[in-house]
Amino acid sequence: MALHNVQSVGREVFASDKPRRVFATTTRLSFGFQAANAKALAETLLAGGLKLVSGGTDNHLMLVDVFSKGITGKVAEAALGKAGITVNKNAIPFDQNPPMVASGIRVGTPAVTTRGMREAEMEQIADLIARVLAAPDDEAKLAAVKSDVERLCRNFPLYPDLPR
Repeated sequence: MALHNVQSVGREVFASDKPRRVFATTTRLSFGFQAANAKALAETLLAGGLKLVSGGTDNHLMLVDVFSKGITGKVAEAALGKAGITVNKNAIPFDQNPPMVASGIRVGTPAVTTRGMREAEMEQIADLIARVLAAPDDEAKLAAVKSDVERLCRNFPLYPDLPR
């Protein structure tokens, strides 16, 4: 179980036996919380010392400059992936690195919002991201964060109506 982008959630739902109406209904309900969740996530990332390219966000996405912390987007993407958090490496304005390495990561709130997470969980997620980016090569810390991610995800199952 991981925190990931909404496209992954869509693929999982459409590949399941559950009718598509569940995804459509859940997604429709979550849109009202997208901006509030993104704002909470952005503010907590900023408070944790990370730099957002635009200084904040006006929608469900944000671009984080990880090169200012001395790591590349490629390294950040891989480390966060090991910790169960899916993001995408992304070029930032005036990026010094090639696109396949990049200096930033793109973070979004649709998938976690669809699961029912709100502002309090966004603060937890920002803390998890900051912990990984502070020690991207420390396997023990990545494993500890992954355990925390799995615990958080268990509280917000993708399909609460399906038998386990």
